[in-house]
Amino acid sequence: MATPRTEQAIARLADLTPRQIVAELDRYIVGQADAKKSVAIALRNRWRRQRAPESIRNEISPNNIILIGPTGVGKTEIARRLAKLAGAPFTKVEASKFTEVGYVGRDVESMVRDLVESAIDMVRTERESEVEDLANEKVDERLLDLLLPPPTLAPSTDAASADTNTTSDATNTADRHKRTRDKLKLLLLDGQLDAREVEVEVTQSGPGMNNVMTPGAPEGMDSISDWFRDMMPKRKKKRTVKITEARRILLDEELDKLIDLDDVTTDALERVETMGIIFLDEIDKIAGERGQGGGPDVSREGVQRDLLPIVEGSNVQTRYGMVKTDHILFIAAGAFHVSKPSDLIPELQGRFPIRVELKPLTEQDFVRIMTEPENALTKQYAALVEAEGASLVFHPEGIAEIARVATRVNERMENIGARRLHTVMTTLLEDVLYELPDRGKEPVSVDSAMVHERLKSISEDEDLRKYIL
Repeated sequence: MATPRTEQAIARLADLTPRQIVAELDRYIVGQADAKKSVAIALRNRWRRQRAPESIRNEISPNNIILIGPTGVGKTEIARRLAKLAGAPFTKVEASKFTEVGYVGRDVESMVRDLVESAIDMVRTERESEVEDLANEKVDERLLDLLLPPPTLAPSTDAASADTNTTSDATNTADRHKRTRDKLKLLLLDGQLDAREVEVEVTQSGPGMNNVMTPGAPEGMDSISDWFRDMMPKRKKKRTVKITEARRILLDEELDKLIDLDDVTTDALERVETMGIIFLDEIDKIAGERGQGGGPDVSREGVQRDLLPIVEGSNVQTRYGMVKTDHILFIAAGAFHVSKPSDLIPELQGRFPIRVELKPLTEQDFVRIMTEPENALTKQYAALVEAEGASLVFHPEGIAEIARVATRVNERMENIGARRLHTVMTTLLEDVLYELPDRGKEPVSVDSAMVHERLKSISEDEDLRKYIL
Protein backbone atom coordinates (compact mmCIF):
# COMPACT_ATOMS: atom_id res chain seq x y z
CA MET A 1 0.00 0.00 0.00
CA ALA A 2 1.52 3.30 -1.09
CA THR A 3 1.85 6.14 1.39
CA PRO A 4 -0.62 9.05 0.95
CA ARG A 5 2.12 11.38 -0.30
CA THR A 6 3.33 8.83 -2.86
CA GLU A 7 -0.25 8.34 -4.01
CA GLN A 8 -0.50 12.11 -4.47
CA ALA A 9 2.69 12.09 -6.54
CA ILE A 10 1.34 9.30 -8.74
CA ALA A 11 -2.04 11.04 -9.00
CA ARG A 12 -0.32 14.05 -10.58
CA LEU A 13 0.42 11.79 -13.56
CA ALA A 14 -3.33 11.57 -14.25
CA ASP A 15 -3.19 14.97 -15.95
CA LEU A 16 -0.27 13.94 -18.16
CA THR A 17 -1.52 12.05 -21.19
CA PRO A 18 1.13 10.65 -23.58
CA ARG A 19 0.36 13.46 -26.03
CA GLN A 20 0.85 16.07 -23.30
CA ILE A 21 4.09 14.43 -22.17
CA VAL A 22 5.46 14.61 -25.71
CA ALA A 23 4.39 18.25 -25.93
CA GLU A 24 6.27 19.02 -22.71
CA LEU A 25 9.39 17.25 -23.99
CA ASP A 26 9.11 19.23 -27.25
CA ARG A 27 9.63 22.41 -25.25
CA TYR A 28 13.23 21.39 -24.55
CA ILE A 29 14.20 18.70 -27.08
CA VAL A 30 14.09 18.96 -30.86
CA GLY A 31 12.94 15.99 -32.93
CA GLN A 32 13.24 12.32 -31.84
CA ALA A 33 9.47 11.81 -31.96
CA ASP A 34 9.72 8.01 -31.71
CA ALA A 35 11.78 8.14 -28.50
CA LYS A 36 9.47 10.72 -26.95
CA LYS A 37 6.44 8.60 -27.80
CA SER A 38 7.96 5.49 -26.20
CA VAL A 39 8.95 7.18 -22.92
CA ALA A 40 5.57 8.94 -22.77
CA ILE A 41 3.76 5.60 -22.94
CA ALA A 42 6.11 4.11 -20.32
CA LEU A 43 5.41 7.02 -17.96
CA ARG A 44 1.64 6.88 -18.49
CA ASN A 45 1.75 3.14 -17.75
CA ARG A 46 3.01 4.02 -14.27
CA TRP A 47 -0.33 5.66 -13.53
CA ARG A 48 -2.28 2.95 -15.34
CA ARG A 49 -0.65 0.24 -13.23
CA GLN A 50 -1.72 1.97 -10.03
CA ARG A 51 -5.30 2.03 -11.33
CA ALA A 52 -5.28 -1.67 -12.23
CA PRO A 53 -6.95 -4.25 -9.95
CA GLU A 54 -4.74 -5.19 -7.02
CA SER A 55 -4.80 -8.83 -8.06
CA ILE A 56 -2.80 -8.07 -11.21
CA ARG A 57 -1.07 -4.81 -10.31
CA ASN A 58 2.18 -6.42 -9.14
CA GLU A 59 2.32 -8.58 -12.27
CA ILE A 60 2.55 -5.57 -14.59
CA SER A 61 6.22 -4.97 -15.38
CA PRO A 62 7.63 -1.60 -16.48
CA ASN A 63 8.33 -1.07 -20.18
CA ASN A 64 12.11 -0.81 -20.04
CA ILE A 65 13.59 0.96 -23.05
CA ILE A 66 16.86 0.95 -24.98
CA LEU A 67 17.60 4.24 -26.77
CA ILE A 68 19.99 3.66 -29.67
CA GLY A 69 21.82 6.58 -31.20
CA PRO A 70 25.09 8.52 -31.38
CA THR A 71 26.19 10.91 -28.67
CA GLY A 72 24.59 14.33 -28.48
CA VAL A 73 21.20 13.49 -30.05
CA GLY A 74 19.15 13.84 -26.83
CA LYS A 75 19.09 10.41 -25.15
CA THR A 76 20.07 11.62 -21.67
CA GLU A 77 18.02 14.81 -21.94
CA ILE A 78 14.86 12.86 -22.78
CA ALA A 79 15.24 10.66 -19.70
CA ARG A 80 16.15 13.56 -17.39
CA ARG A 81 13.27 15.76 -18.57
CA LEU A 82 10.87 12.83 -18.27
CA ALA A 83 11.83 12.27 -14.63
CA LYS A 84 11.54 15.98 -13.86
CA LEU A 85 8.15 16.13 -15.52
CA ALA A 86 6.89 13.19 -13.45
CA GLY A 87 8.50 14.36 -10.21
CA ALA A 88 10.19 10.95 -10.05
CA PRO A 89 13.51 10.01 -8.39
CA PHE A 90 16.14 9.83 -11.12
CA THR A 91 19.77 8.84 -11.41
CA LYS A 92 22.11 8.46 -14.35
CA VAL A 93 24.85 5.83 -14.27
CA GLU A 94 27.35 4.61 -16.83
CA ALA A 95 27.35 0.86 -17.36
CA SER A 96 31.03 0.98 -18.31
CA LYS A 97 31.92 2.02 -14.74
CA PHE A 98 30.58 -1.22 -13.27
CA THR A 99 32.65 -4.35 -12.77
CA GLU A 100 31.69 -7.94 -12.21
CA VAL A 101 31.39 -9.00 -8.58
CA GLY A 102 34.84 -9.95 -7.36
CA TYR A 103 36.64 -7.21 -9.29
CA VAL A 104 37.70 -3.82 -7.90
CA GLY A 105 35.23 -1.08 -8.84
CA ARG A 106 31.57 -0.12 -8.49
CA ASP A 107 29.05 -2.91 -8.05
CA VAL A 108 25.76 -2.69 -9.92
CA GLU A 109 23.69 -2.37 -6.73
CA SER A 110 25.25 1.07 -6.14
CA MET A 111 22.95 2.54 -8.82
CA VAL A 112 19.93 1.66 -6.66
CA ARG A 113 21.61 3.30 -3.66
CA ASP A 114 22.26 6.40 -5.79
CA LEU A 115 18.57 6.45 -6.73
CA VAL A 116 17.57 6.23 -3.06
CA GLU A 117 19.86 9.17 -2.18
CA SER A 118 18.25 11.15 -5.02
CA ALA A 119 14.79 10.33 -3.64
CA ILE A 120 15.78 11.29 -0.09
CA ASP A 121 17.01 14.68 -1.34
CA MET A 122 13.83 15.19 -3.39
CA VAL A 123 11.41 14.36 -0.58
CA ARG A 124 13.39 16.35 1.98
CA THR A 125 13.35 19.39 -0.31
CA GLU A 126 9.56 19.07 -0.62
CA ARG A 127 9.17 18.86 3.16
CA GLU A 128 11.47 21.85 3.68
CA SER A 129 9.41 23.98 1.31
CA GLU A 130 6.27 23.12 3.33
CA VAL A 131 7.73 24.29 6.66
CA GLU A 132 10.14 26.96 5.39
CA ASP A 133 8.04 29.91 6.57
CA LEU A 134 7.65 28.48 10.07
CA ALA A 135 11.37 27.64 10.23
CA ASN A 136 12.31 31.18 9.23
CA GLU A 137 10.08 32.61 11.95
CA LYS A 138 11.80 30.42 14.53
CA VAL A 139 15.22 31.47 13.19
CA ASP A 140 14.27 35.15 13.52
CA GLU A 141 13.35 34.60 17.17
CA ARG A 142 16.59 32.76 17.88
CA LEU A 143 18.64 35.49 16.20
CA LEU A 144 16.88 38.12 18.29
CA ASP A 145 17.68 36.11 21.44
CA LEU A 146 21.35 36.15 20.41
CA LEU A 147 21.33 39.87 19.60
CA LEU A 148 19.34 40.83 22.69
CA PRO A 149 19.39 38.16 25.42
CA PRO A 150 16.38 38.11 27.79
CA PRO A 151 16.89 40.46 30.81
CA THR A 152 17.76 39.19 34.29
CA LEU A 153 16.79 41.18 37.43
CA ALA A 154 19.43 41.85 40.08
CA PRO A 155 18.41 40.46 43.51
CA SER A 156 17.18 43.10 46.02
CA THR A 157 19.05 43.43 49.37
CA ASP A 158 16.04 44.98 51.18
CA ALA A 159 13.73 42.09 52.09
CA ALA A 160 10.85 44.39 53.09
CA SER A 161 10.55 46.09 49.73
CA ALA A 162 11.68 43.12 47.67
CA ASP A 163 8.21 41.91 46.63
CA THR A 164 6.90 45.36 45.61
CA ASN A 165 10.06 46.39 43.74
CA THR A 166 10.46 43.04 42.01
CA THR A 167 7.04 43.19 40.34
CA SER A 168 7.49 46.82 39.26
CA ASP A 169 11.06 46.33 37.99
CA ALA A 170 10.13 43.16 36.14
CA THR A 171 7.25 44.91 34.36
CA ASN A 172 9.35 47.93 33.35
CA THR A 173 12.26 45.78 32.23
CA ALA A 174 10.00 43.50 30.21
CA ASP A 175 8.37 46.49 28.49
CA ARG A 176 11.73 48.05 27.59
CA HIS A 177 13.05 44.71 26.37
CA LYS A 178 9.98 44.14 24.18
CA ARG A 179 10.20 47.61 22.60
CA THR A 180 13.90 47.17 21.88
CA ARG A 181 13.30 43.67 20.53
CA ASP A 182 10.53 44.90 18.21
CA LYS A 183 12.86 47.59 16.80
CA LEU A 184 15.64 45.03 16.31
CA LYS A 185 13.25 42.68 14.53
CA LEU A 186 12.36 45.36 11.99
CA LEU A 187 16.05 46.00 11.35
CA LEU A 188 16.75 42.27 11.13
CA LEU A 189 13.98 41.63 8.61
CA ASP A 190 15.14 44.63 6.59
CA GLY A 191 18.65 43.16 6.35
CA GLN A 192 20.29 46.07 8.18
CA LEU A 193 21.86 43.76 10.76
CA ASP A 194 23.39 41.28 8.31
CA ALA A 195 26.92 42.49 9.03
CA ARG A 196 26.53 42.05 12.81
CA GLU A 197 28.26 39.08 14.43
CA VAL A 198 26.73 36.61 16.86
CA GLU A 199 27.95 33.48 18.61
CA VAL A 200 26.20 30.25 17.58
CA GLU A 201 26.69 26.64 18.54
CA VAL A 202 27.35 24.31 15.62
CA THR A 203 27.40 20.53 15.50
CA GLN A 204 30.59 18.90 14.27
CA SER A 205 30.81 15.37 13.01
CA GLY A 206 33.42 13.04 14.37
CA PRO A 207 36.77 12.80 12.57
CA GLY A 208 36.14 11.57 9.05
CA MET A 209 38.19 9.50 6.66
CA ASN A 210 38.64 9.61 2.92
CA ASN A 211 36.22 7.52 0.92
CA VAL A 212 37.99 4.19 0.98
CA MET A 213 36.05 1.17 -0.22
CA THR A 214 36.11 -1.57 2.36
CA PRO A 215 34.49 -4.97 2.60
CA GLY A 216 34.25 -4.53 6.38
CA ALA A 217 31.63 -1.78 6.31
CA PRO A 218 28.01 -2.81 6.87
CA GLU A 219 26.15 -3.87 3.73
CA GLY A 220 24.53 -0.93 1.97
CA MET A 221 27.22 1.61 2.94
CA ASP A 222 29.53 2.61 0.14
CA SER A 223 32.54 3.58 2.22
CA ILE A 224 34.06 3.26 5.64
CA SER A 225 33.80 7.02 6.11
CA ASP A 226 29.98 6.81 6.01
CA TRP A 227 30.11 4.12 8.66
CA PHE A 228 32.40 6.12 10.94
CA ARG A 229 30.31 9.30 10.55
CA ASP A 230 27.21 7.44 11.66
CA MET A 231 28.95 5.78 14.62
CA MET A 232 30.98 8.66 16.01
CA PRO A 233 29.31 11.01 18.54
CA LYS A 234 28.53 14.54 17.40
CA ARG A 235 30.46 17.39 19.08
CA LYS A 236 29.31 20.97 19.53
CA LYS A 237 31.49 24.03 19.11
CA LYS A 238 30.76 27.75 19.42
CA ARG A 239 31.56 29.99 16.46
CA THR A 240 31.33 33.73 15.94
CA VAL A 241 29.72 34.39 12.56
CA LYS A 242 27.83 37.11 10.75
CA ILE A 243 24.05 37.16 10.85
CA THR A 244 23.77 35.83 7.27
CA GLU A 245 25.87 32.77 8.11
CA ALA A 246 24.13 32.30 11.47
CA ARG A 247 20.76 32.32 9.69
CA ARG A 248 21.87 29.49 7.40
CA ILE A 249 23.17 27.41 10.33
CA LEU A 250 20.07 27.97 12.46
CA LEU A 251 17.72 27.34 9.52
CA ASP A 252 19.26 23.90 8.99
CA GLU A 253 18.75 23.13 12.68
CA GLU A 254 15.12 24.30 12.68
CA LEU A 255 14.33 22.34 9.52
CA ASP A 256 15.80 19.23 11.12
CA LYS A 257 13.49 19.73 14.11
CA LEU A 258 10.38 20.29 11.98
CA ILE A 259 10.93 17.45 9.49
CA ASP A 260 10.27 13.83 10.45
CA LEU A 261 13.23 12.00 8.92
CA ASP A 262 11.54 8.62 9.33
CA ASP A 263 8.60 9.91 7.31
CA VAL A 264 10.99 11.28 4.67
CA THR A 265 12.76 7.93 4.41
CA THR A 266 9.51 5.94 4.17
CA ASP A 267 8.14 8.20 1.44
CA ALA A 268 11.45 8.21 -0.47
CA LEU A 269 11.75 4.42 -0.50
CA GLU A 270 8.13 4.15 -1.63
CA ARG A 271 8.73 6.57 -4.49
CA VAL A 272 11.85 4.71 -5.57
CA GLU A 273 9.93 1.46 -5.77
CA THR A 274 6.89 2.87 -7.59
CA MET A 275 8.25 5.83 -9.59
CA GLY A 276 12.05 5.55 -9.74
CA ILE A 277 13.86 5.94 -13.09
CA ILE A 278 17.42 4.71 -13.67
CA PHE A 279 19.16 5.89 -16.84
CA LEU A 280 21.78 3.29 -17.76
CA ASP A 281 24.13 4.97 -20.22
CA GLU A 282 26.84 3.37 -22.36
CA ILE A 283 25.20 -0.04 -22.17
CA ASP A 284 26.82 -0.83 -25.51
CA LYS A 285 30.20 -0.77 -23.75
CA ILE A 286 29.32 -3.97 -21.87
CA ALA A 287 27.88 -5.68 -24.97
CA GLY A 288 29.74 -7.57 -27.65
CA GLU A 289 32.53 -10.11 -27.58
CA ARG A 290 30.02 -12.64 -26.31
CA GLY A 291 31.46 -16.11 -26.13
CA GLN A 292 35.06 -14.86 -26.32
CA GLY A 293 37.09 -15.38 -23.17
CA GLY A 294 40.30 -13.80 -21.96
CA GLY A 295 41.58 -10.24 -22.05
CA PRO A 296 39.92 -7.14 -20.66
CA ASP A 297 36.49 -8.13 -22.08
CA VAL A 298 36.12 -11.17 -19.83
CA SER A 299 33.94 -9.29 -17.32
CA ARG A 300 31.49 -7.72 -19.83
CA GLU A 301 29.08 -10.62 -19.70
CA GLY A 302 29.62 -10.81 -15.95
CA VAL A 303 28.42 -7.22 -15.53
CA GLN A 304 25.35 -8.02 -17.62
CA ARG A 305 24.58 -11.01 -15.41
CA ASP A 306 24.97 -8.84 -12.31
CA LEU A 307 22.57 -6.29 -13.83
CA LEU A 308 19.99 -8.92 -14.73
CA PRO A 309 18.49 -9.62 -11.26
CA ILE A 310 18.17 -5.87 -10.53
CA VAL A 311 16.39 -5.20 -13.82
CA GLU A 312 14.24 -8.33 -13.36
CA GLY A 313 13.35 -7.36 -9.82
CA SER A 314 15.20 -8.08 -6.60
CA ASN A 315 15.81 -6.70 -3.12
CA VAL A 316 18.75 -4.34 -2.66
CA GLN A 317 20.00 -3.37 0.79
CA THR A 318 20.65 0.36 1.27
CA ARG A 319 21.56 2.37 4.34
CA TYR A 320 17.90 3.43 4.60
CA GLY A 321 16.42 -0.04 4.28
CA MET A 322 15.56 -2.69 1.71
CA VAL A 323 14.43 -1.59 -1.77
CA LYS A 324 12.52 -3.73 -4.26
CA THR A 325 13.49 -3.00 -7.87
CA ASP A 326 10.55 -4.80 -9.53
CA HIS A 327 8.85 -1.62 -10.77
CA ILE A 328 11.78 0.75 -11.27
CA LEU A 329 11.84 1.98 -14.88
CA PHE A 330 15.19 1.34 -16.59
CA ILE A 331 16.07 3.41 -19.65
CA ALA A 332 19.28 2.17 -21.24
CA ALA A 333 21.18 4.02 -23.95
CA GLY A 334 24.14 3.46 -26.20
CA ALA A 335 25.61 4.40 -29.57
CA PHE A 336 26.07 0.74 -30.59
CA HIS A 337 28.66 1.66 -33.24
CA VAL A 338 30.62 -1.55 -32.80
CA SER A 339 28.16 -3.83 -31.03
CA LYS A 340 24.39 -4.13 -31.38
CA PRO A 341 21.57 -4.76 -28.88
CA SER A 342 21.44 -8.42 -29.93
CA ASP A 343 24.99 -8.78 -28.56
CA LEU A 344 23.63 -8.42 -25.02
CA ILE A 345 22.88 -11.68 -23.25
CA PRO A 346 19.41 -12.94 -24.21
CA GLU A 347 18.05 -12.66 -20.67
CA LEU A 348 18.96 -8.97 -20.46
CA GLN A 349 17.61 -8.28 -23.95
CA GLY A 350 14.28 -9.68 -22.84
CA ARG A 351 14.13 -7.17 -19.99
CA PHE A 352 14.36 -4.25 -22.44
CA PRO A 353 11.45 -4.99 -24.79
CA ILE A 354 11.30 -1.52 -26.36
CA ARG A 355 14.05 -0.46 -28.77
CA VAL A 356 14.06 3.04 -30.22
CA GLU A 357 16.61 4.36 -32.69
CA LEU A 358 17.29 8.09 -32.45
CA LYS A 359 18.15 9.89 -35.64
CA PRO A 360 21.43 11.78 -36.16
CA LEU A 361 21.00 15.54 -36.08
CA THR A 362 21.06 17.51 -39.33
CA GLU A 363 22.04 21.11 -40.02
CA GLN A 364 18.37 22.09 -39.96
CA ASP A 365 18.01 20.36 -36.59
CA PHE A 366 20.84 22.54 -35.26
CA VAL A 367 18.97 25.67 -36.38
CA ARG A 368 15.87 24.48 -34.51
CA ILE A 369 17.91 23.55 -31.42
CA MET A 370 19.27 27.10 -31.25
CA THR A 371 15.89 28.78 -31.63
CA GLU A 372 12.94 26.62 -30.50
CA PRO A 373 13.60 25.12 -27.01
CA GLU A 374 12.94 27.23 -23.95
CA ASN A 375 16.54 26.65 -22.85
CA ALA A 376 18.08 27.25 -26.29
CA LEU A 377 21.75 28.26 -26.34
CA THR A 378 20.94 31.58 -27.99
CA LYS A 379 18.58 32.43 -25.13
CA GLN A 380 21.15 31.38 -22.52
CA TYR A 381 23.87 33.59 -24.00
CA ALA A 382 21.42 36.48 -24.42
CA ALA A 383 20.63 36.24 -20.70
CA LEU A 384 24.35 36.29 -19.82
CA VAL A 385 24.90 39.43 -21.91
CA GLU A 386 21.82 41.13 -20.45
CA ALA A 387 23.34 40.68 -16.99
CA GLU A 388 25.91 43.30 -18.05
CA GLY A 389 23.20 45.69 -19.26
CA ALA A 390 23.81 45.05 -22.96
CA SER A 391 21.81 43.00 -25.48
CA LEU A 392 22.71 40.10 -27.76
CA VAL A 393 20.81 39.74 -31.03
CA PHE A 394 21.05 36.60 -33.20
CA HIS A 395 20.04 37.12 -36.82
CA PRO A 396 18.58 34.14 -38.71
CA GLU A 397 21.49 34.07 -41.15
CA GLY A 398 23.94 34.09 -38.24
CA ILE A 399 22.21 31.11 -36.63
CA ALA A 400 22.23 29.30 -39.99
CA GLU A 401 25.98 29.93 -40.33
CA ILE A 402 26.65 28.56 -36.80
CA ALA A 403 24.64 25.44 -37.67
CA ARG A 404 26.57 25.02 -40.91
CA VAL A 405 29.94 25.27 -39.13
CA ALA A 406 28.89 22.82 -36.40
CA THR A 407 27.62 20.32 -38.98
CA ARG A 408 30.79 20.55 -41.05
CA VAL A 409 33.03 20.08 -38.01
CA ASN A 410 30.99 17.05 -36.92
CA GLU A 411 31.42 15.55 -40.39
CA ARG A 412 35.18 16.11 -40.48
CA MET A 413 35.82 15.04 -36.90
CA GLU A 414 34.05 12.84 -34.39
CA ASN A 415 30.30 13.47 -34.48
CA ILE A 416 29.29 14.64 -30.99
CA GLY A 417 25.87 15.87 -32.05
CA ALA A 418 24.38 18.99 -30.48
CA ARG A 419 27.28 19.25 -28.02
CA ARG A 420 29.29 20.68 -30.92
CA LEU A 421 27.10 23.78 -30.76
CA HIS A 422 28.46 24.50 -27.27
CA THR A 423 32.08 24.53 -28.48
CA VAL A 424 31.24 26.61 -31.55
CA MET A 425 29.21 29.17 -29.58
CA THR A 426 31.86 29.41 -26.84
CA THR A 427 34.57 30.11 -29.41
CA LEU A 428 32.37 32.55 -31.33
CA LEU A 429 31.47 34.67 -28.29
CA GLU A 430 34.68 34.37 -26.29
CA ASP A 431 35.97 37.88 -27.11
CA VAL A 432 32.50 39.39 -26.70
CA LEU A 433 32.10 37.99 -23.17
CA TYR A 434 35.64 39.01 -22.25
CA GLU A 435 35.27 42.64 -23.41
CA LEU A 436 31.62 43.05 -22.36
CA PRO A 437 32.15 44.93 -19.05
CA ASP A 438 34.38 47.51 -20.78
CA ARG A 439 32.50 48.05 -24.05
CA GLY A 440 29.39 49.74 -22.68
CA LYS A 441 25.74 49.04 -23.47
CA GLU A 442 26.12 48.81 -27.25
CA PRO A 443 24.09 45.84 -28.63
CA VAL A 444 26.01 42.81 -29.88
CA SER A 445 24.82 41.56 -33.25
CA VAL A 446 25.53 38.00 -34.44
CA ASP A 447 25.08 37.78 -38.20
CA SER A 448 26.63 35.57 -40.87
CA ALA A 449 29.49 38.01 -41.46
CA MET A 450 30.51 37.98 -37.78
CA VAL A 451 30.32 34.17 -37.57
CA HIS A 452 32.29 33.76 -40.79
CA GLU A 453 34.93 36.26 -39.68
CA ARG A 454 35.48 34.75 -36.23
CA LEU A 455 35.31 31.07 -37.16
CA LYS A 456 36.65 30.91 -40.73
CA SER A 457 40.32 30.52 -39.81
CA ILE A 458 39.59 27.94 -37.11
CA SER A 459 37.09 25.81 -39.03
CA GLU A 460 39.31 25.64 -42.11
CA ASP A 461 42.57 24.88 -40.24
CA GLU A 462 42.56 21.17 -39.35
CA ASP A 463 44.94 21.53 -36.39
CA LEU A 464 43.08 24.50 -34.89
CA ARG A 465 39.74 22.84 -35.52
CA LYS A 466 40.87 19.68 -33.74
CA TYR A 467 41.90 21.49 -30.56
CA ILE A 468 39.38 24.35 -30.38
CA LEU A 469 36.15 23.07 -31.92
